[in-house]
Amino acid sequence: MRQSKLFTKTLREASSDETASNAQLLIRGGFAYKNSAGIYTMLPLGWRVIQNIARIIREEMDAIGGQELYMPALVERRYLDATNRWDVEIGFEACGKADKKAAFALGWTHEEVVTEIASKYISSYKDMPFAAYQIQTKFRNEARAKSGLLRGREFLMKDLYSFHASQEDFERYYQAVRGAYEKIFTRCGLKAIYTVAAGGAFTAAHTHEFQVISPVGEDTIFICGSCAYAENSEIAKLASGAICPQCGGTVHEEKSIEVGNIFPLGVKYTEAFNVTYLDEKGSKHPVIMGSYGIGIGRVMATIVEVSHDDKGIRWPKNIAPFNVHMIELLPKDEAKRAAVRSAAETLYADLTRAGISVLYDEREGLSAGEKFADCDLIGIPVRLVISEKTIAQDSVEVKYRVKDSADLVKRADIVAHCAR
Repeated sequence: MRQSKLFTKTLREASSDETASNAQLLIRGGFAYKNSAGIYTMLPLGWRVIQNIARIIREEMDAIGGQELYMPALVERRYLDATNRWDVEIGFEACGKADKKAAFALGWTHEEVVTEIASKYISSYKDMPFAAYQIQTKFRNEARAKSGLLRGREFLMKDLYSFHASQEDFERYYQAVRGAYEKIFTRCGLKAIYTVAAGGAFTAAHTHEFQVISPVGEDTIFICGSCAYAENSEIAKLASGAICPQCGGTVHEEKSIEVGNIFPLGVKYTEAFNVTYLDEKGSKHPVIMGSYGIGIGRVMATIVEVSHDDKGIRWPKNIAPFNVHMIELLPKDEAKRAAVRSAAETLYADLTRAGISVLYDEREGLSAGEKFADCDLIGIPVRLVISEKTIAQDSVEVKYRVKDSADLVKRADIVAHCAR
C-alpha cells in the first residue's frame, strides 16, 4: 500500500473529547473515526487490524470444532420474550412505530436465536456435541459509553455457542474453549488471566473472564502472585494480602480489562425453546449449553492500552496492519533522487512478491522527522529506511518499533530478514 494513496492521514493532536489512550491513538493514527459516543468507524488501517484478530479467532475456533455461521442483527421480540429478556435495559428496541410497540431489537446477544435454530437439528444424543460461532456486530445501550473502544454501543464480537448431551461433555468443551482463548490472546500479544466471575440472571452461578491487567481497566481482580488464580472483585472472598486458596501464595489487587468470557448456560435457554434429545434408552432430556464471547474491537483497544509509548502504538507482529513500514528519504539532487526511488520501488515489489505486506511511505514534501513520527504513531513492528546514505552502503536501515537502535542490512538479504 502506497501511503500517499491511503484513505486516511495521521493527526498531530489528540481529540479533545477522548481521554482514553486507545481512542486518542487510534484516531490520531488513522485507524478509527468517532461518529458518536461509543460508535466508531473502522478506517482501512483499523479494519486490517480487526481482520487479523478475527483471523486468529477463526483459526482457534475452527481448531476446537467450531463452525462459523452468521445470524441476523435484528432479533424478533418473541425470542427475547421467551426468556424474559425483552425488557432488559442493555438492549435497543428497533422497528417500532409511533402507535405500536417495537417488534424487533438490535441484537446484543444471540443465545435465543441460535437455540431455536439448534432445535430443528437436534433429536438424539448422536446429534451432539456441536458448536457454532459468528463474528457479528452487537448493540448495547451503554449508559456510560466511555473509555474509547473499550466500552461501545456498537461493536464487533465473536460469540460461540455449544450444545451437549451431558454435563461431563460440556465441561470437557468448556476447558477446550479456555485453552483456545488462551492461545488467541497470546497470539494477539496479550497476557490474559483466567478469572472466576459472577454469573448473573442469564448464566450459572459462576462464569469465567479473561482479564488483562491495566491501570485503565474498569474491573478489579484479586490475583495470586504465585499460581495466577484470580477472582473478580464482584464475587471475591479474597482481599489484598490474603492467602491464595489454590496454592497458599499471596494475593494482590489489580485493575484490569475484560477481553473475553465463557459462560455455563445449563438448560435455561433449551428449556425455554423445548430443545430436547433422546438418550440411548429413549429417555428425553434437555440439551446443555455454553456461551463464549470475545469483543474484537475491545481486544484491539486493549492492545493499544498496554502496548504504546509517548510516540504512538506498538502493534504485535501478528495483528499489525502491515508487516513492514518502508520509508524513502529523497535527496534534492535529481540523479540521486532517481536512484533512491528506483531502489525503494524494487524493494517494495520484492517484499510484496514474497508475501510481506508493506506500507510504503513515498510521500514527497515531508521531512524525515515527519515521516518517522508518523511511523512511530502508526506502530508497525518493522521500519525500513531507504536513503542516499543507505544506497551508498548497498543496505537498508532496519529498526524495530520496540527498540531505539537501528541496524543496516544488505539489500540482497532484506527480504529474507523481513520474512523471519
